[in-house]
Amino acid sequence: MPIPPRLIPALLLPLLAACGAAESPPPAKPLRVSVVTVGQEAAAPVIEAAGTAALRKEIPLGFTTPGQIARITVQEGDRVQRGQVLATLDMTSVGASLEAAAAERDRAGAELNRLKQLYAQGWITKARLEAAEAAARSASANVSARRFSLQTARVVAPADGIVLSRTAEPGQIIDAGMPVVTLGDASSGFVLRVLLADRDAVRVRAGIPAEVRFDALPGTVLSGPVIEVGGRSDRGTGAFTAEIALPADPRLRSGLVGRATIATPAAGGSTRLVIPPTAIFAVRADEGFVYVVDAQRRVKARQVALGPLSATGAEILFGLNRGEKIAVSGLDRLRDGAEIDPAGPPR
Repeated sequence: MPIPPRLIPALLLPLLAACGAAESPPPAKPLRVSVVTVGQEAAAPVIEAAGTAALRKEIPLGFTTPGQIARITVQEGDRVQRGQVLATLDMTSVGASLEAAAAERDRAGAELNRLKQLYAQGWITKARLEAAEAAARSASANVSARRFSLQTARVVAPADGIVLSRTAEPGQIIDAGMPVVTLGDASSGFVLRVLLADRDAVRVRAGIPAEVRFDALPGTVLSGPVIEVGGRSDRGTGAFTAEIALPADPRLRSGLVGRATIATPAAGGSTRLVIPPTAIFAVRADEGFVYVVDAQRRVKARQVALGPLSATGAEILFGLNRGEKIAVSGLDRLRDGAEIDPAGPPR
């Protein structure tokens, strides 16, 4: 049965509608974009430095008088206790000096007594008597000094510690004050002494935390604060010395080579706004644009003024507020008003 011509348009309408529905593209999915919050503190910049471990107090010990060393009772690496005798001088010369000083004291005393009698009889002047009195006092003081030398003709440990070096041998003749042994005070604790360039030294202060690693102690990380920064640089190298306190560890030895990681505060403090350089586009002179994400997850381009660029990011002088969110990836695919699927900052 033939279809009446007037019915053909009515029959074609459902078919055309179905074809049109099949050809319409599906709605676009929001773009997956990494987003960061403006003003979130970035990781503190760090300083890497190398140095050697040492006891904080290292005391060179010697005699207070010259003489010949009779014996040294310790070797490098020995642990000693406070009051322990470490070395002694040959007492022969020291004793002879004391006897000579005592004889001179007796002679000066006798001379003074004789001159006192003469002065009383008017045979000498008062100036002559006063000179004799001064000579007698000098002789007496010399005896006290020689007696002190006799009592200190030995080196005694001032504290519990470790013998770090032995720089003399028995039979050697030394001058007063010349180091015989160097003692590390165990109670002072170990430190890592590192050298810092001037640009790093100005960023480091006492109390800043640091982590120390030693090749001799694989897998061990020792944490401690910076306790001292040198007030002046070395004349030869221009480097400043800093000391990092190390926790007690029986494996530590003076001379171990270590590497320190010092976390320094960012320059300028928390008032600076620094964003990743990847968030900026269309840069021209000291200006650029960023995509700000609103509460509806839509982006809008905003012009910002740029400050210094560093390894941590680009400083924003104005144009952004702390707490706002900005896109840091996929900027070439974004347009004003585009809806996004926000993700965390790229790793």
